[in-house]
Amino acid sequence: MTVVRFAPSPTGRLHLGNARLALANWLFARAHGGQFILRLDDTDTARSREEFALAIQEDLLWLGLEWDLLVRQSARMDRYRAAFEHLREEGRLYPCYETSEELELRRRLQLARGEPPRYDRSALNLTDADRLRLEEEGRRPHWRLLLADEDVSWTDLVRGRVQFEARHISDPVLFREDGRPLYTLSSVVDDIELGVTHIIRGADHVANTAVQLQLFAALGSDPSVFAFAHVPLLTDAGGGPLSKREGSFSLADVRERGIEAAAVTSLLARLGTPDPVVPSADLRVLAEGFDLSRFGRASPRFDMADLERLNAAILHQLDYSDVAARLGAMGLNDFDEQLWLAIRGNLTRLDDATYWHVVCRGDLPAPTALDRDFAEKAAELLPDEPWNEQTWRTWTTRISEATGRRGKSLYHPLRMVLTGRDQGPELKLLLPQIGRAKTLERLRAAAAAAADDAAPPTS
Repeated sequence: MTVVRFAPSPTGRLHLGNARLALANWLFARAHGGQFILRLDDTDTARSREEFALAIQEDLLWLGLEWDLLVRQSARMDRYRAAFEHLREEGRLYPCYETSEELELRRRLQLARGEPPRYDRSALNLTDADRLRLEEEGRRPHWRLLLADEDVSWTDLVRGRVQFEARHISDPVLFREDGRPLYTLSSVVDDIELGVTHIIRGADHVANTAVQLQLFAALGSDPSVFAFAHVPLLTDAGGGPLSKREGSFSLADVRERGIEAAAVTSLLARLGTPDPVVPSADLRVLAEGFDLSRFGRASPRFDMADLERLNAAILHQLDYSDVAARLGAMGLNDFDEQLWLAIRGNLTRLDDATYWHVVCRGDLPAPTALDRDFAEKAAELLPDEPWNEQTWRTWTTRISEATGRRGKSLYHPLRMVLTGRDQGPELKLLLPQIGRAKTLERLRAAAAAAADDAAPPTS
C-alpha cells in the first residue's frame, strides 16, 4: 500500500508552503488508494508547543485533509535511542566535541579555499585520553554518522535523476549534546517503522536525502524501496522567498481574510504545473489523476490576487447546502436558497452575503435621493405580487414607456434606490427577494430625500 507522511514541527502555524506539501501528500495518497500519516516532529522540546500542534491539526481539517494516523515523535524517543545503540555498535556513530563557533570557522576557511563545506572528521583522530580531557573541561559530545565514501544517486519523482558526489556530502550530526535526536535520524526511523513508501517534501531537503539514503541502509533497510519527490518551494509574486512581512500568509491569516479552503486547495494542487487551475470544492476531483511528475523544477510564484480571484470563482459555484450552516452561524438565519442563488455570483467573500441579506431582509442605512416625479411614477407602476424573474423586465418596461428613460438613466437610479450600490446581483433575481413592500418604501424614501435636498435652507 502507498503510505505518505506530512511531518510539520509544531513550532508555529502552518503557512501556504506547508499547506502545498500537505496537499501534495494527501492527493497522492488518495489517488493511489493509500494512507496519509500526520507526523508531528516535536523532539525540539524548547520550541515545540501543544497549541501549535492543535493549530496544525485544525488547519489541516479546515483544508479537508484528514489523516489516517497521527504520530508524535516525542512519544517515540525509545525508538531513536534504540537506533543510536544499533549504529554505535555497528561503528557508524562517532562522538565530536567541536563547538558551533569552531565548526563555523572551519566552514568559512573551507569556502575561502574553494572547498565544499564538509566536516573533516578530525574527531576520529581523538584518543580516549583526548575525549576524557574534553569532557573534564565540560564539553559533551554530539554524534555524527560515519558515511561511506561513495556517490549517492536516486531517481526523483519531480527532479528526475539526482546525484551527489561523496566529496560534497558531510557526516551529519544525528544526536545533540543533550542526547536529543535530530530530524535526519528520527525521520528515517519513523519512515522505516511506519511503512512509508513515498517521501514527498520540499526541495530544501534534497541534500538530506543524499545522507538519509545511507542511513536507511545503516539501519538495515533497503533504500531502494523508498521513492522520493522534492517539490520546489513557493516564492512570492516577485520571485523572492515567501515572507510574512512581504504578504505571505499563514493558513490562519488566509482564513481571516475570508478565503475559502477550496480556493487554497484548488490553487496549490496545480501551482507549479502546466495544468490549468480549475476551481473545485471537491478534493476527490483534485485527487483524480494527480501526478507528481507534472510539477516543474522551477519555484512557482504565489500571488494573493490569484487566490482571491479563485475564491470568488469557488463561491459562485457553491450550492446552498454547502453554505447554509455557515450563513446561520453568521446570524443570517432566514437566508434561504433563493436568496443565495440570487447573490452568490457577486460574492468575493462569504461575508459579503451579509450586505445583500440587509438589502433583501432588512433596512438600508440611508435612502438614496431620486427625482420625485420619477420615483412616484416608478412606485405607481409597480406590478402586483407575486413576483418572479420576469417582474423586473415588466416593471422597467412600464417605466420606460411612461418616462422615456432608457439604459443607464433608467436602470442605475433604480439599482441605487433598491440596493444602495451601483453594482451587484442581477435585479431580475434580486427584486423578488426584496419584495413589493420594501421596494415601495425605498422609492418613497428616495423621493422624500430628493425633496429635502431641494428645499431651501432655513434661516
